[in-house]
Amino acid sequence: MHADELLARFHTVRARTERLAAPLSPEDQNLQSMPSASPVKWHRAHTTWFFEEFVLAPRGVPRVDDRYGYLFNSYYNAVGPRHPRPARAMLSRPSADEVGAWRRAVDARLDALVRALDPLALAQLTPLLELGLSHEEQHQELLLTDLHHALAQNPLRPVYTAAPAAPIAAAHDGDAWVEHPGGLVSVGHAGDGFAFDNEGPRHRVWLEPFALATAPVRVRDVLAFARDGGYETPSLWLSEGWDFARAHHLDAPLYHRLDGDTAHAFTLHGECALDPDAPATNLSYFEADAIARYLGARLPTEFEYEAACAHAEASPHDGHLLDADRDAPLDLAPRPHTRGLHGAVWCWTASSYEPFPGFAPAAGAVGEYNGKFMVNQRVLRGGSMYTPRGHLRVTYRNFWHADTRFQRTGARLARSL
Repeated sequence: MHADELLARFHTVRARTERLAAPLSPEDQNLQSMPSASPVKWHRAHTTWFFEEFVLAPRGVPRVDDRYGYLFNSYYNAVGPRHPRPARAMLSRPSADEVGAWRRAVDARLDALVRALDPLALAQLTPLLELGLSHEEQHQELLLTDLHHALAQNPLRPVYTAAPAAPIAAAHDGDAWVEHPGGLVSVGHAGDGFAFDNEGPRHRVWLEPFALATAPVRVRDVLAFARDGGYETPSLWLSEGWDFARAHHLDAPLYHRLDGDTAHAFTLHGECALDPDAPATNLSYFEADAIARYLGARLPTEFEYEAACAHAEASPHDGHLLDADRDAPLDLAPRPHTRGLHGAVWCWTASSYEPFPGFAPAAGAVGEYNGKFMVNQRVLRGGSMYTPRGHLRVTYRNFWHADTRFQRTGARLARSL
């Protein structure tokens, strides 16, 4: 990749983070509503630390402030000690403006570094820069999910940004299915272009014939599940899920209020009534599994999901994804699904998050990126309305614990044929 092309992508991604933070006050940016979430200011700082720590410092570029490494390291033990994650909201300093100045300084230094590299050195550095950019895109989604959770704690029901005046309207896909004949299929990243290390190596798996729903589970499905006593029926739930539902008094997805045939939800556009044909969001794995069982279906495995996308030639750039690179209101609320097997909600799969055969973490601290989290989590596929457009691949593997509800998580149904 030519230096100008790489730097254009770098500055586009970095500007997108700032655009997402722009509607927020300094007080908004320092909110942390739970240990699993981080303040917006911290996301802006951590993604800057990543470039300074892994790209600039090893090449002799001085750090802007040596103290920031301790504050904004996330989980890289090989780099050194770090500020406790649950206490990130205590970091009133550096201020939001100071973080902005740090971002600009690091951007300028990285720009100068890249322009000074010869073609061989640039080619060697490009994979690390691509990792940093994809890492920042992940944090753009986390910025929105964490902010969503924080604003939801405020009785004033604050609005992050106004909804589009005329959001895209289209009929939902109904009950259409993509059928797959099964057999021996190849899955995982093939090696062309960037991918996270957990997407490979490519390998073969055997699939029995199956079908995957073209539209996610909808709001009307959740309403029917709740109206028919699904949240009170232990036979629909996995044992751990039932215990979780009882302990947390679940009667609706997170941020939702169900009233007869109407669902209201708190979104980043504020409180709104949901279209019954909009995708159901903010479901835990336990809820998704129980609702699938109630609907006479099941959750797909991650390999069924990937194979169905390849079989249907589903583009990961289609669907309801985050468009934050243009001067238009952001579309951040559920709306009827329009097309494709990507976007709207991350879909829980029946697959545990495990290494593929032959997986090995990268050498050095960046090897801590994914591999050490391959335990007690579930894989999600497909992307959400908070996922930056262009960030996804058919092989992309997201992962969260089964009780996670604050992400834009939903489900697609699968059936064995």
